[in-house]
Amino acid sequence: MIQRVTVPGLFPPPRYAHASVVEAGTKLAFLAGAVPLDADGKLVGEGDPVRQARQVMANLERQLEAVGSDLAHVVATDVYVVSDDTSVLTQVWDVVEASGLSTGPHSSTLIGVACLGYTGQLVEITATAVVPEQAGTHVSGEVRP
Repeated sequence: MIQRVTVPGLFPPPRYAHASVVEAGTKLAFLAGAVPLDADGKLVGEGDPVRQARQVMANLERQLEAVGSDLAHVVATDVYVVSDDTSVLTQVWDVVEASGLSTGPHSSTLIGVACLGYTGQLVEITATAVVPEQAGTHVSGEVRP
């Protein structure tokens, strides 16, 4: 079970929760940053943070699916955007919100940064999600110790 908390006495967040609490015994997935690369490793949306954000969300959904989860079970994200312009950060957040990820809402931090790991990369999102228990669910992908 996920409990999303907006803290009384703090400024109400516009479209996210201050905290998410997950009951003990729940399986969690800690996802590496989703990046705007296609399956061949090519950058999608060079120079376009909105297009990159859409690719990042598509990749994040695939990561979640691979571990048996989905956007509805995300409890926290960090959204990194290469920009010091809050309007650009807002454009990226609008893509996040339109994806359904902010439904809940989940706890999130939106961060303007100087650069990210790939040349031309403007957006990256890390996430933590609950992996719901479902009969017959198989988690696919390579498992490393």
